[in-house]
Amino acid sequence: MQRITYRLRPISDEDIPQVTEIDHESFPGEWLFHSYTSYKQEIHNSSAHYIVACIRSGFGAKLAREDSREISWLNRLFDYRRAIPAGKEQSSLRTKEYIIGFAGLWAMLNEVHIIAIAVRNNYRRMGIGEGLLISTIEMASQLNANVITLEVRVSNEIAQALYKKYAFRIVSTRPKYYSDNGEDAVLMSTGDITSAPFQSCFQRLKEAHRQKCEAFATQRVGMKIG
Repeated sequence: MQRITYRLRPISDEDIPQVTEIDHESFPGEWLFHSYTSYKQEIHNSSAHYIVACIRSGFGAKLAREDSREISWLNRLFDYRRAIPAGKEQSSLRTKEYIIGFAGLWAMLNEVHIIAIAVRNNYRRMGIGEGLLISTIEMASQLNANVITLEVRVSNEIAQALYKKYAFRIVSTRPKYYSDNGEDAVLMSTGDITSAPFQSCFQRLKEAHRQKCEAFATQRVGMKIG
């Protein structure tokens, strides 16, 4: 599996045009939001939380160092909206980043519902979707949620396999859920994410994912030197 170095961070207003592109590419006929304004309203909704996966040309070494440790933005996530009106330097940095994927969720009492996990077509099968899923599970824990739910197309067996890997199970079917072609959706849900069995499994999978990313980064360095 090919992998690249990327970083995850909370979404900002400057990211909306690129996120909209990914939305349109990943969900043709089922776009989450149809305009810049509706996306802006959504990301500033206190119940909604979005993250983006991004790369930046010439920034690989720094991103690799950031990705090798726990990313501290999770601890700052809920103060991020107050930090958005930053100086020109921060804004300039983000405009140089290329968004390759995003994830969004809604928090409702003790439940988190994943709205979407999407990756650009050219960056799929690189572990980015799994990285985004790991981060949404971590956010759910930060939000003191007990359960995570989501809908996925019946035909999307690849996504279902990833979710099942992280202890999501099919709860029910929602007939003709998707308006573009009338396809059914399956509702998937975790058990209690605060339970010891879930956390043990999650931490093991998270560490395995990290090791795969690090192994690929080491391999690339070795190939460059050779």
